Amino acid sequence: MDIAKLGEFGLIDRLTKDLQPKNTSTKYGVGDDCAVLSYPDSEVLITTDLLMEGVHFDLTYIDLKHLGYKSAMVNISDVFAMNGTPRQLTVSLALSKRFSVEDIEELYEGIRLACDKWNVDIVGGDTTSSYTGLAISITCIGEARKEDIVYRNGAHDTDLICVSGDLGAAYMGLQLLEREKRVYYSQVDELQKKIAEAKKQGDSQKLSTLNYQLSTIGKPDFAGKEYLLQRQLQTEARGDIIQRLREAGIRPTAMMDVSDGLSSELMHICKQSGVGCRIFEKQLPIDYQTAVMAEEMNMNVTTCALNGGEDYELVFTVPIGDHEKIEALDDVHLIGHITDKKYGHVLVTRDNQEFELKAQGWNPLKS
Repeated sequence: MDIAKLGEFGLIDRLTKDLQPKNTSTKYGVGDDCAVLSYPDSEVLITTDLLMEGVHFDLTYIDLKHLGYKSAMVNISDVFAMNGTPRQLTVSLALSKRFSVEDIEELYEGIRLACDKWNVDIVGGDTTSSYTGLAISITCIGEARKEDIVYRNGAHDTDLICVSGDLGAAYMGLQLLEREKRVYYSQVDELQKKIAEAKKQGDSQKLSTLNYQLSTIGKPDFAGKEYLLQRQLQTEARGDIIQRLREAGIRPTAMMDVSDGLSSELMHICKQSGVGCRIFEKQLPIDYQTAVMAEEMNMNVTTCALNGGEDYELVFTVPIGDHEKIEALDDVHLIGHITDKKYGHVLVTRDNQEFELKAQGWNPLKS
């Protein structure tokens, strides 16, 4: 169905008609000029992300359902990174004419799946037209007790540096998808040139063969690389890690989610906390598929783990006294410690050489 047949408010009604609040803080959701929220005993956390087609995602290799899921999860992740609990979400979309009503329903299905996983209410948003493709702007609202909120500026000398999950897999998944996209389009371009030449020559038999080859270009074989694709296309916010930390009685002193790369996030923590850091290459958690893919692409796997981005794991610091508690947690890895600022930011390699750690993660505004 053409979106124009429904119009803006018709589309909104269709996407949100059966939304029911899950949180007591949601007093009134979709249907008025503003949502009404109530947080009488908590601090309110608000985060916004803007995702642009051609910059943050490529619809050549991500379907709309996964895109919706990822768009919501990257915002939910920010609330967890403050040691908070996500409660509400607003969704704003800019749509070009190439999208149908069913396309946007698929996008919304992914958003709702992410919200259902973490008990988040969709409470509003906006829609408009776009001449340059799809744009998605999502705002997530959460809550936390004042004493529980964790900022980037609380790390202290001797604190331990920890990270959840593993690093670099999402980046290697992106490299894999980009490589297969280049291969696919190079095959298409080559066949289209041959088809144009066959048309000039009037060779109908050759033209028929070439058109058949064009229609049957094989799909790439991703066997053995499924985890890399999952990490890139199905982002997961690590609310489970937040829950484990709470159950273990651990309150991080500083925390961020790894969206732009571990090195960049660590530098943010160090700068805002006024400290240095020392991390160890041999302690960086790297999945086997990530290592194999990096070798296949002739890339340094440590560089991928430090700078790749989009892992959406949590990097955080804890007091040294919590060492035994951290060691007892599943899927949490100790990778280094905080130092005095005068000692700088150091990466210790597997052969005990020391290098300056630099923020080389993704920067969308860098020339």
